[in-house]
Amino acid sequence: MPPNIPLQQHNAIMSAPASVRVSGPPNSSFLVGYPGISATLPRIEGKVEIRPGQGYSMPVPISLVRICLQRRETIHPDADSLAKRHLGAPRRETTDLVGKEQLLFRCASGREAEKVIAMDLPFVLFIPYGRGGEESNRRIPPASLQLPSRTAETYYELVVTVQQGHSNQYKYSFPIPLLRYDTLSTFGMYNKPESKLVTNDNIVHLGINLPRWSYGPSDPITVYIKLSPNTDWLHKAKRVTIDKITLTIEEEITYNPEGDEPSKKVNKISRQVQVVKTKIPEAGYATNIGLNFPSKDLRDPDGIIKRGKPQFPLYEVTSFTTTSTLYKIEFYLSIKVYGLCSFVSSLLTFPGQSERRSRRDPTTTDRHLPPRPTSLQRRDGRHRASGQRSLARRPQ
Repeated sequence: MPPNIPLQQHNAIMSAPASVRVSGPPNSSFLVGYPGISATLPRIEGKVEIRPGQGYSMPVPISLVRICLQRRETIHPDADSLAKRHLGAPRRETTDLVGKEQLLFRCASGREAEKVIAMDLPFVLFIPYGRGGEESNRRIPPASLQLPSRTAETYYELVVTVQQGHSNQYKYSFPIPLLRYDTLSTFGMYNKPESKLVTNDNIVHLGINLPRWSYGPSDPITVYIKLSPNTDWLHKAKRVTIDKITLTIEEEITYNPEGDEPSKKVNKISRQVQVVKTKIPEAGYATNIGLNFPSKDLRDPDGIIKRGKPQFPLYEVTSFTTTSTLYKIEFYLSIKVYGLCSFVSSLLTFPGQSERRSRRDPTTTDRHLPPRPTSLQRRDGRHRASGQRSLARRPQ
């Protein structure tokens, strides 16, 4: 014990929590590699720096040091409504371990603790890059994201556990942003064209062709559309008038997708209308319709990018395709042709998980607009045909 320090004060200093800091590689961030791309071995590198909490020369007892990466998710679907915010269900939160916890230091057997003045413990935490089957901690973790009004958010923390003696254990959290790079639209697997043909009453066929199915902020989206009459019902198809064609990007957020009571919210984030006002010719009607994927400017009027929250990266989009434990976000490209009977068609969905390509077939029928053959004989009749295509959206 140093001189001129009373025993009681010495014991208090020895039991005080140590000063813990986590630093990354020089002139670099913690994250090394690209999460979602296995060839880059995505990992978090750095070192845990332990120093005395009080003073500079008074040692601190250290028994054990561990570090892990945790994913925290929260949802509050009613947070965007002032009336429902306090009357609805409370915010739900979950915490999961990403990968494995790593032991950095343990004192020698038979000793309570090691007296440390300075300690630097390097670490490497590998980020999972495979699906891993039933083990959720081996799947590719979703990217950090915070929706407006905090209706849903995902963020990551480095948690350092320091054991000082038998009874004193302290935990220190350090936020770290995490991105996904396996959904970039520049990858060749997303450049495969997708086509679809839908019909309802075999009078008119709606054909849709999409050159690729992954888009990012400000990317142009062009859809080739062709309306073809059925040659067997040509006399009826010639009476059909095309009023207009609409192209809409829809954002579908599913809260608690794996729970007992999942809820969905659909937001229309962009829409393009093309007025036609013509009858379907015998050779059919073909056109291209397009729009740019919406994006937001990260710079203020002075051209300065403001510093964001440490746990969330800066994105040029409000949200993107992702699948988490408590929520799921998907995007759909909806094409509607006004002036035809309602088409009932399947939806091709491409979830945001990298190499997962699942297909589902939800069928939607409008009970208020059943197909009626007599309505095709009315020139002033107005009906609607629709087709939908899903988009895998990438962050940037």
